Amino acid sequence: MKPALDDIALRLRRAYSDGPVAPLRDGLDPTDGKGAYAVQSINTRHWVESGRRIVGRKIGLTSKAVQTQLGVDQPDYGVLFSDMAVPDGGFLDPSRMLQPKVEAEVAIVLQRGLDNPNSDLHDVLSAADYAIAALEIVDSRVADWKITFADTIADNGSSAGFVLGTKPRSLAGLDLRTCGMVLQVNGVVASTGVGAACLGHPLAAAAWLARTLSLAGEPLRAGDVILTGALGPMVALKPGDIVHADIGGLGSASFSFRHP
Repeated sequence: MKPALDDIALRLRRAYSDGPVAPLRDGLDPTDGKGAYAVQSINTRHWVESGRRIVGRKIGLTSKAVQTQLGVDQPDYGVLFSDMAVPDGGFLDPSRMLQPKVEAEVAIVLQRGLDNPNSDLHDVLSAADYAIAALEIVDSRVADWKITFADTIADNGSSAGFVLGTKPRSLAGLDLRTCGMVLQVNGVVASTGVGAACLGHPLAAAAWLARTLSLAGEPLRAGDVILTGALGPMVALKPGDIVHADIGGLGSASFSFRHP
């Protein structure tokens, strides 16, 4: 008999302190997005009731190559909490992580909410306050990153932390489709990419999120941060690493993966 979704949610919550768990295939079929989002919602409610504050969303699986690898044709999303924020140039304590990786992204911050199941790129442009360079720290509570589409959704989009740069930029005249990205670890280039790698355009990814959350009855709100998806391959982290990303037109974001 399959375990209940509440049991799967508890398994994932315990992984934060007890270590990674086996893939969730005993309770979630690999492409069961509906069940996986139900698990994510159970844990989101638990964390909000425990005092955590939602500040936005992250979008994952925006690369067509990764979608093909997991046998799906759509991105996914997870919840960003205020305690996941790492200051630009600050520190991320390795003891908080299990098997972390990092990727560079374009972040969008909204000046007004988006509740339109037909949202497009122009709606995002109208609702956005600014864009800013960002780093997302991803971390799987599933052992050895042996994840399916359902695993990563249930595990809050494999989210763990994020860094926002300090130079917000108006989207007016900003070309996010062709912007280049260079991610360095300890001064060595570790990943490169371009805005078009993110679902064709970072704002197209944000529009997908707006449509999806509106249909789910959980629309984006004013002030929300949207991490629009990776611009290049993610990179595994080890204690002591210094991470720095430059994104064309947006400046940079950085952090050190060590205890302050």
